[in-house]
Parts: sequence; C-alpha cells; structure tokens
Amino acid sequence: MEPQTADRTQSPSSPSPDSPAAPGPLASFVRFVVCGGGIGVLSSFVVPLVAMTMPWAVANAVITVASTLLCTELHALFTFGTGRRPGWRRHLQSSGSAAAAYAVTCAAMFLLHVIQSAPGMLTEQAVYLTASGLAGIGRFLVLRLFVFTSGRKSPLRPRRPVLPLPRPVLTRAAVATTC
Repeated sequence: MEPQTADRTQSPSSPSPDSPAAPGPLASFVRFVVCGGGIGVLSSFVVPLVAMTMPWAVANAVITVASTLLCTELHALFTFGTGRRPGWRRHLQSSGSAAAAYAVTCAAMFLLHVIQSAPGMLTEQAVYLTASGLAGIGRFLVLRLFVFTSGRKSPLRPRRPVLPLPRPVLTRAAVATTC
C-alpha cells in the first residue's frame, strides 16, 4: 500500500503533472450515478448473503462501510478524475456526506409517518426514492465542490490572488507636516 501524503504535499488548486483532466459536471454526474448506483445494487445482493453468517444489522453496517470505501476510491479515480487514490481525509469527508444522505432519507420517512400514520408501500417507495435522489444530488455536489476539488479551483477560493495593500512609507517630510 502506498503512503497517502498527496493531500498535504500538493496544493488543491494545482493538478499533479500525471493526472488527467477532470471530467466536466455532466460527465461526472453520469459517472457518479453509474458508480454509486452500481455499487448500491451490488451491495443489496451482498447484504443478505453476509447476513447468513451474522445478524442482519451488522451485515448491513459492514457492507455499507465497505461499499462507501469502494465508492470513494471509484469517485476519486474515475468519477472526478483526480488521478490519485483518496487519502483518509477524503474518505472521512465522503463518509460524512454519505451519513448526511442517510439522515435525509431517514428524516423523510419519519416525516411521512408523522403526516400519514399508515402510508401504503407505493407512497413509502415514492417518498424514499425522492429523498434518496435529492440526497444523492446533494452528495454529488458536496463531493464535486468540496471533497474532490484537486485540479480545479474551488468555488470558495478567490480566483485571483489577494495582494496585500501597500503600506504607507513615512518620510521625514510626511512626519514633519503632521506634527
């Protein structure tokens, strides 16, 4: 395993010389859906298999962690084209965005059951998929704009360097006129 020091040695606004150009927003979104959706579908088949050897909640947690780690690797290398594997900082940020997406879907389902005491399965699916889609779009934006920004300018960084204001030079003549 190679050391993960790239996050500290290169500035986020300077791409590494061997990294390919980052894909545009539409291409990144399509890649995000394919990678994340593909891993999500595979995970849904793996959880029941793993659950045969351990409690379902534990199996779900293990597969969720593993799939999040795998997705972060794919997003760094393929979806956002950083040209290098993500370090621990990016893995933690990606996990945080996944946890936030999970919280959004849970909150949507909770609100549905507050509003309607016994919703039908079709209503539950519609609410869950809508919340999941919105959370996925939010997660894509967080990953693209904040987590995997190397090679691109971040929207929070100034585009031009901010130069310090010139300091006034005090000459004897200037001091003599003020005194």
